[in-house]
Amino acid sequence: MYAQYIAFLTISKKEINRFFRIWQQALIPPMVTSLLYFIIFGQMLGKRIGEISGAPYMDFIVPGLVMMQVISSAYTNSVFSFFAEKFSKNIEEVIKSPAKSYTILLGYVSASVLRGLMSGVSILAVASFFTKLQFNHPLELIGIAVMAAILFSLLGLINGIFAKTWDDVSWITSFVITPMSYLGGIFYSTTALPELWQHVSFFNPIFYFVDSFRYAMIGVHTMNPYETIGFSFIFIIVVWFIALISFKKFTQR
Repeated sequence: MYAQYIAFLTISKKEINRFFRIWQQALIPPMVTSLLYFIIFGQMLGKRIGEISGAPYMDFIVPGLVMMQVISSAYTNSVFSFFAEKFSKNIEEVIKSPAKSYTILLGYVSASVLRGLMSGVSILAVASFFTKLQFNHPLELIGIAVMAAILFSLLGLINGIFAKTWDDVSWITSFVITPMSYLGGIFYSTTALPELWQHVSFFNPIFYFVDSFRYAMIGVHTMNPYETIGFSFIFIIVVWFIALISFKKFTQR
């Protein structure tokens, strides 16, 4: 076990050092993007929209924008990092090491989770200039953010395992993750959607994270927050085993 612990720390430290070397690319762009969202949607449109579910529109969108960046950063970090290692053949050194498959995955996931959480904190810092931040349920807030980062870092690893070209990596990010984010109730309440699309939202894991994170911040929610946390936990367990099986098959090629 001690050897696996050392292997985990080594992989995690390597990945953390990698994104700290490019911190300007990792943190600044999400902050600038969120700043534009706060100005355009929060201030300009927010004055016309007024309130949603009893909360000022600016307060309503803050949790969604934070969660979007947590998810996006965690996913992007794992998929690009793993595929870059695979593309350059460096991953073969990790595979041939005594580290177990689960240890290797945990190393990549831990670094991606840290980057996701750092992005979330940076967005909260930007949001503090536009509204007074609320943290109604701080422990749930942290737990939900960590769960979201874990799930999407695992999904990023799965993408990285199966991707054959850089286009495969970018395609999933642009045409799957981004649309899922915008359809996850970040800028609106899903109760305002037609009934069909409300049901479709239930198949979008981002919806559960945004809804429960919004509850933890400002107390507004569409579904029972603890049910959404339960669904999210199930998502993580299922995706973990998919990632583990996929990685083991990848190492046996």
